[in-house]
Amino acid sequence: MIIGMLIFDDMAHLDFGGPWEVFWRLPDCEVEVVARSLQPVTAKGGLRTLPSTTIEDAPQLDLIFVPGGQGVLSVMEDRNTLKFLRCQAQQAKYVTSVCTGALVLGAAGLLKGYRATTHWDSINILPVFGVTAVPDRVVTDRNRITAGGVTAGIDFALTITAQLFGANCAKSIQLSMEYNPAPPFSCGHPSIADRTLVDNLKRSRASSQQVRLETASRAAKMYCG
Repeated sequence: MIIGMLIFDDMAHLDFGGPWEVFWRLPDCEVEVVARSLQPVTAKGGLRTLPSTTIEDAPQLDLIFVPGGQGVLSVMEDRNTLKFLRCQAQQAKYVTSVCTGALVLGAAGLLKGYRATTHWDSINILPVFGVTAVPDRVVTDRNRITAGGVTAGIDFALTITAQLFGANCAKSIQLSMEYNPAPPFSCGHPSIADRTLVDNLKRSRASSQQVRLETASRAAKMYCG
């Protein structure tokens, strides 16, 4: 099985790194890190990652994965990357994303008519692409599997591991990673966070979210018919 993980500048590195930590442990799987070129990709915050192949040279993938982050703004309007995703999706067994990577799949027309999720602060954008937005941590609709923001990527990867190799394999990987979340504060989602904290964060992100919505709307008109 070949897993292809798309990366791009200004991605959220943990969107990629969390699932990667699960995927490299899977039996009989090859993980390709795919980018526009073989040059290092710089995530938001400065951490750099080396691709293993390009969108032009990648083999047919069994699982396509797209992370999120600020860089999705440019990827949503990148014709070559969206074409790559659409072509790969025709034969891929799974089409997946974490966080705002769902907006990229949406821009490619790959979530139209599906249920999907994304980061809580961008979930209102998904309907622009004809998606039924679901505020869950991991959402599976046929062969589309999407996850919420950033840390949900580990949950996503363990979920798909269980589908592919069974629950015991997923449990073994979870144990080996000591994935036993015990956050110091109960505020990791708007449903449990203090309302003032949520409102303040939304206000601080309002202008960037508006740009994201406008970009998504343009992409939907250009690439999703």
